Formats: sequence, C-alpha cells, structure tokens
Amino acid sequence: MAEGLKLILVAVFLLSVLLTLSISSCLEIDNVTGKHGSSRSGSRRMSVVYEKLKSPDGDVIDCVAIHQQPGLHHPLLRNHKFQDFPTRPSSIEARANRSLQSGPAHAFQTWHLTGPSCPHGTVPVRRTTVGDLMRVASPEKYGKKSKKTRLWVSQKPSVTDGNGHEHAIAFVKGGEYYGAKASLNVWEPHIEAPGEFSLSQMWVLSGSFDGSDLNSIEAGWQVSPELYGDNMPRLFTYWTSDSYQETGCYNLLCSGFIQTSESVAIGAAINPVSSFNGPQYDITILVWKDPKEGNWWMELGDGTLVGYWPSSLFTHLSDHATTVEWGGEIVNTQQGGDHTSTQMGSGHFANEGFTRASYFRNLQVVDADNSLQDIESVSTLAEDSDCYNIQSSVNADWGTHFYFGGPGQNSKCP
Repeated sequence: MAEGLKLILVAVFLLSVLLTLSISSCLEIDNVTGKHGSSRSGSRRMSVVYEKLKSPDGDVIDCVAIHQQPGLHHPLLRNHKFQDFPTRPSSIEARANRSLQSGPAHAFQTWHLTGPSCPHGTVPVRRTTVGDLMRVASPEKYGKKSKKTRLWVSQKPSVTDGNGHEHAIAFVKGGEYYGAKASLNVWEPHIEAPGEFSLSQMWVLSGSFDGSDLNSIEAGWQVSPELYGDNMPRLFTYWTSDSYQETGCYNLLCSGFIQTSESVAIGAAINPVSSFNGPQYDITILVWKDPKEGNWWMELGDGTLVGYWPSSLFTHLSDHATTVEWGGEIVNTQQGGDHTSTQMGSGHFANEGFTRASYFRNLQVVDADNSLQDIESVSTLAEDSDCYNIQSSVNADWGTHFYFGGPGQNSKCP
C-alpha cells in the first residue's frame, strides 16, 4: 500500500514537470533568445524552444529556453533581470602542469558525444525520471541534502553524532573572500550502500556553522547512486542560505541557480576519468562574486561561464564569504557497525601521491579588488585519518595543493 501511494505521488509530481516542458515544446519563435537573455533575430529559425538529446550514458538532456529554465521559478527572482556577463577576476600568470610523467588533461561531459551544445538561446537540463524519484523516500526531498548535514572547521568533529558525513578538507577562514578557484582530478570511487555518496568539491561559506543561518555555495563532482541511479562521476552544484534546512538543492532540481551556458549540463556525467598509475583528468572550477551586480558566478575550465546564483538568494553571502573549503566528503550509513567501504577520491590515501591519490591543485581565492590570489597555506582536517586522510604541500608548478582520500573500511578502520 505504501509503495503504491509513493508511486502515485511520484507520478503526479513528474506529470506536473513534464506538462510544463510539453507546453514549452509547442511554442515556436521567430526571434531566438540571445545567449544571456537578450532577444535578437536568429541566423537560423528554431521550430521549437525545447529539444531532446540522448547521451550515450543513458541521460536525456533537454534543451530548455533560457527564460523558461527551472531557476527562474524562485519567489525571490520574480522580474529577475538576466545578467549578461560578469567582470572576471584578474588572473596571475598561469602555472604549467606538473612535469611528472604526463600532466593532467581536461575532462569533458559524456553528452557532448551527442553534440557539443544545445541550440542557441537554450540551456541543457538533465531530465529527471520516475526512476530518479522512486529512489528517495519522498519526491519533495529529491535533490536536497539531509537537514543533519554539517560542515566543521572550528573544532574536531564527532563521527558519532548521527549525520554520518566524513571529510578530508583543506580550508582558509577569517578573511573576506569573494571567490575561490582550484583544479581537481576526477575519479570513479566505489559506493558501498544505497544512500551513500562520495564527492570532491569546493565550498564558499559565510554564517554560523552551529546555527541555522549558514550560507553555502558548492561545486565539484560527485558519485551518488541515489541521486543519479549510477556510479558515474557527475558535475554538481549546491546552495543553501539556512544551513540545509529548507532552502537550496543540488544542480537545477529547485529554483535559484540561473544557467547561462548552452554547453555545460549540471548533473551530467564527466568523462574520461583518472586511472590508478595512469592518465589523470581534472576539471577547473572558479566561483566568484561579480563586483558590479553582486551575483555569484561559476566558471568551468578556461573561461566557460556556467551561470550564477543571484545575490538575493543569500543573507551573509550577499556580502562576502568568511570561509573557503576544498576537499572530499562521503556519507557512512553504517554507523554503529563496520565502517563503510565507500571510497573517497581515488580510494587511496594521500601519501600515495600523483596518479594514485585524488588532488586539488593551484588553490586561489578572490580578494576585494576582484583579483585571484594564491593561497600561501591552508589548514587541514580529517575526522579519522585511518579511513580517509589529507596532506598539503606547496611547489612552483601547483602552488598550494593537497592530496586526499582513502578506502574507508580497512584493517585500521574496521
């Protein structure tokens, strides 16, 4: 009976989403909406504002008109005016890749094998399926982190407090940060149990860590069978303005984030991935606050603008961040018993180094003058270094960087 009711709720929820998109698909336009919202005559007529691309990995990527994307449904964004282009942070001279064996190459998204981008005037949105919604207890909770999620930087966290989240992170705090940047290699870690995940990400934070007003902007890659239905690493974003209580979500699964890119699909799989003792593939992520409009922008790679979080979504981050974190996180659902064997990063410890361990390189922050500045040193934290650990260092090629990760359950982490 309970399963039948759940299926009915899922069907109603999904039908409402598909109805909205179906209405959009019937609309014809003579003028193509410009890349960032301006209307202009297109060089080629688009018969519909909604198209479908089938990715080789099984995903369906919907090309949705930029003015009909999910992010615009947020009540704080009524009459929102699209920001065309932000003022990009001034950059210091780029460093060369580390000359140990072969340097890391850049990964891309699997759906690009179908086509490099959506049509002009649209943005790619990964389609949510009935199967996606059936994997969670309630459709309304799909794409949201647990309210017990916490981040720790001021004290050694407890791994028995009931939330099951474990980290290996580097961080800076106490300053005024207007953004952050790093390159991180992509792996495909093993996930042991349903409801567990493994991720590698950057957090831009402000507010109270032990209260209900924490603001967070997050971006990176994650493997989450519950969220995506597979074990592939996927580009993701997250945001919250109230410590993960009610606001925010992953990717475009709720309103808030405004996408501008027609070539990057948030939530889509990343390919190729790094291999142990083999080629390394990484992605570069920059998140920063535009000094003119105040919105928080995300850039992927060397100049691809993905979109932005409007400043009106936030309280503390409407000004600046006070903490930036980089690193890994897993969820251990087996508290009280054997530790999970869910891997963090590559599944190998930090001391194993290049081509074996997961890394973040060339850590930078954005200052009040909208300039990228190298991080001279970072603090590090891992709840239990016998399960997952982290080691930071500095050199001429990779600046401040660190290796991190681990296998989870092992002889020292039973």
